[in-house]
Amino acid sequence: MGTENSSTETRKRAKDLAAAIGAYHTDFNMDNVVLAVRELFAFVTNIKPKFKVHGGSSAENLALQNIQARLRMVLAYLFAQLLPWVRGKSGALLVLGSANVDEALRGYYTKYDCSAADVNPIGAISKTDLKRFIGWAETNMELPCLQEFLDAVPTAELEPTTQEYVQSDEIDMGMTYDELSFFGRLRKIHKCGPYSMFTKLAAEWSDRLSPTETAEKVKHFFFEYARNRHKMTTLTPSYHAEAYSPDDNRFDLRPFLYPSRFPWQFRKIDEKAASMPDVSNKNADEKPKQD
Repeated sequence: MGTENSSTETRKRAKDLAAAIGAYHTDFNMDNVVLAVRELFAFVTNIKPKFKVHGGSSAENLALQNIQARLRMVLAYLFAQLLPWVRGKSGALLVLGSANVDEALRGYYTKYDCSAADVNPIGAISKTDLKRFIGWAETNMELPCLQEFLDAVPTAELEPTTQEYVQSDEIDMGMTYDELSFFGRLRKIHKCGPYSMFTKLAAEWSDRLSPTETAEKVKHFFFEYARNRHKMTTLTPSYHAEAYSPDDNRFDLRPFLYPSRFPWQFRKIDEKAASMPDVSNKNADEKPKQD
């Protein structure tokens, strides 16, 4: 279900994997459907939204990405219901979700998009562990095409690519997938709120980040976790392979509404970070040497 923002490399990887495992593969552009929705909005409002790279605002940019994501869910169910009929068979297919546990925890997906499905095989697996499994499967399941998946930069491919800009998941999120795994385990398994998570990570990450940098990452995670918490009430059911799954209805009974800027906790984090010395190695060349 590609658009003009989908790369030829992504399309090729999907086709090669389907061929390797003996699966049906249907590749089509949904640009006309996306354009119809955009034109309808422009007709009703007399305003045509633009992507960020074309001069649009953040609100326009996000809305135009969400159109593509949500339409994929609609089309996935259409094809799942009717492809067996097209092939002369009865019944319908299941729709599989595609958001891992870290994306769900961070809220890095569109509500009711391709994450909305019948079952999500990777819904409770961290991105880090998922990459390890793909590396294992490349060798043990004799699927050499999977190396291309490991080499590819994670990207939603929902924005236009230019010479100056290529969309990246980790840049969009403001944190790496490895950092998300830390946040997830501390929040759920170790029962950490913003302040206690900061104090733990300030010590654990002291060799690479200053206290204030760690503070900003922790605050950013909790802000995004809190403001996207409502999405987690609609997560597709999945096998729980990770102990910090945020699956609300079946696994995590915490509230889904939080004060997203955590005023007391964030203030305490800032005060603590400001009082701590910066001992990260990245500033080693700038620090005076001791005799």
